[in-house]
Formats: sequence, structure tokens, C-alpha cells
Amino acid sequence: MKFGERLKDLRKKRGLSQSKFAELVKIHHSQIGRYEREECSPSSDILKKMATVLEVSADFLMEGDTEEIASSQIYDRDMIRLFKKVQDLKTQDKEVVKILIEAFINRKQIEEMVRG
Repeated sequence: MKFGERLKDLRKKRGLSQSKFAELVKIHHSQIGRYEREECSPSSDILKKMATVLEVSADFLMEGDTEEIASSQIYDRDMIRLFKKVQDLKTQDKEVVKILIEAFINRKQIEEMVRG
């Protein structure tokens, strides 16, 4: 979900009209529509105010939850599925998985350096 969609969804879930939300954030109501249509982005100060009114973090408002972030940045569905399974493991087991992944990546980087 994009920022504008997330903003609109959260605003509506809180039962706020664009006008009421703008009043609480202390900006003009037309600006809320611009943000929701992604015609422009809020300043960091306005973003903080919006997050406070919506009772979420500014990070969540901009990026969504970790699953949304992962889904938007990882395109391999099998990797997403595997990472979701790893997420449910005990902390010690997660650390082992991290070490294995890092070791594999390091090995590949060394192989590339040797080749060239």
C-alpha cells in the first residue's frame, strides 16, 4: 500500500473527514487530499503531527508494517514465505539462520572478488 492510500485508510478508520483531520494537524484541508492522491509529500513536521493524530509511528505511516515493507522490496514469493517461517522461530534459531545467510553471501562475494 502506498503512503496516500495508507493515510486515507487510517484517517477513515479513525472516523475523520479530511477537514477534521486537517484541523487537528493544523493544515488546510485541501492539502490532505493532495497527500492522499500523492501529488506531494508532507514535511517531516507535518508527518509527525499526522502520525500523532492517527496514533501510529511516522515510520508506519510512510512505510507500513514490516510485512508490507518486505513484500514491496522482496519479489521472490518463496523467499517471503521462508522469511515468514523464520520469523516464528526461537531467537537462537533465528540467529543461526542469519549466520548461515551471511556466510553464504560472504562466500559469494569472495568468489566474485577472486574471479574478478
